[in-house]
Amino acid sequence: MNVVAQPLAQPIARPAPPAPYGMLAELTHRCPLQCPYCSNPVDLDRRTVELDTQTWLRVFSEAAKLGVLQVHLSGGEPTARRDLEQMIRHCVEVGLYTNLITAGVGVTPERLAAISDAGIDHVQLSFQGATAEVTDKVSNFRGAHERKLAVAREVRRLGLPLTINSVVHRANIHQIPDFIELALELGAGRIEIAHSQYYGWALRNRGALMPTRDQVFWALDVVEEARARLKGQLTIDAVVPDYYAKYPKPCMNGWGRQSLNVTPAGKVLPCHAAETIPGLDFWNVREHALEDIWLNAPSFNAFRGTDWMPDLCKSCERKEKDWGGCRCQAMAIAGDAAATDPACHKSPLHAHLLALAEADAAGGEVAYDYRRYVVPDRAN
Repeated sequence: MNVVAQPLAQPIARPAPPAPYGMLAELTHRCPLQCPYCSNPVDLDRRTVELDTQTWLRVFSEAAKLGVLQVHLSGGEPTARRDLEQMIRHCVEVGLYTNLITAGVGVTPERLAAISDAGIDHVQLSFQGATAEVTDKVSNFRGAHERKLAVAREVRRLGLPLTINSVVHRANIHQIPDFIELALELGAGRIEIAHSQYYGWALRNRGALMPTRDQVFWALDVVEEARARLKGQLTIDAVVPDYYAKYPKPCMNGWGRQSLNVTPAGKVLPCHAAETIPGLDFWNVREHALEDIWLNAPSFNAFRGTDWMPDLCKSCERKEKDWGGCRCQAMAIAGDAAATDPACHKSPLHAHLLALAEADAAGGEVAYDYRRYVVPDRAN
């Protein structure tokens, strides 16, 4: 059913925030992989509650009108949606740059060709390891690595730009040089080396995923050397685990400042993990226009700007650089989403955060709690 959005709920009584330029569209939570570091919520949206095609098309139109420049088509596995090509064509029509974020294991050359013909601008392909042994073990999917390699080569054969996305943790951090070489071999223009971030399902597996401090700083040295050596040939983005940081990351470049996230069921979130914070009211695109949500939803205004900050953050010279750090991490560690992010060395919980990391990293081999999602026979 195509739901018609209602007009703005109320006049805007505060200075309007700048328009977002990015939107993560989680088209589905269905996924053939079972990665233990999965960043999706613990409770996944089922296929029966996913937005229908026409509602997604309306959301994309509203996003373009709001000022969004690029949309990341994600999941789960976005190619589980049979209407993906229709969505891509619509995004092209309304002027949105489209990035497909895929695991690649179920994508045939024919489907890739159709996605390319629809006008996709960029493909981001995940690898759980730089070798088949690691990829297949982490994803709990036999043959995943070879399928990903085939998809990467087909993406480049079609002339599409390619990013390799590698989530790094204890089982594969030693493979960072190999990930970089793999990206070069596959003709990728960019690689994202992102350490696991511990929210939701990944938090359950922190004891099995956390690398040691020495491993993390070795990895940083490897990345910096590769950046200098491959400048102009390969862009390398890196995200370190907050547990070993001195300063918090400017999560989403500030809550409700630059981007938004639409879940498969239509809830709009200020960040991917925002549902881990209890008490926030997330408005849904079934009842509200995207502009209304961006400007007026209580969840977006809860931690927007600096007024909400505790005194320790308000008095900090970095308050409009870090924007308070990560609210979901403050919730997970401090039990209070408005607390100073424990990743900050000024936080009274910073030493506790580091102690948690060191204890997990010293725990030895721990079995994964795999994320399991049974893919229905029939997709949208």
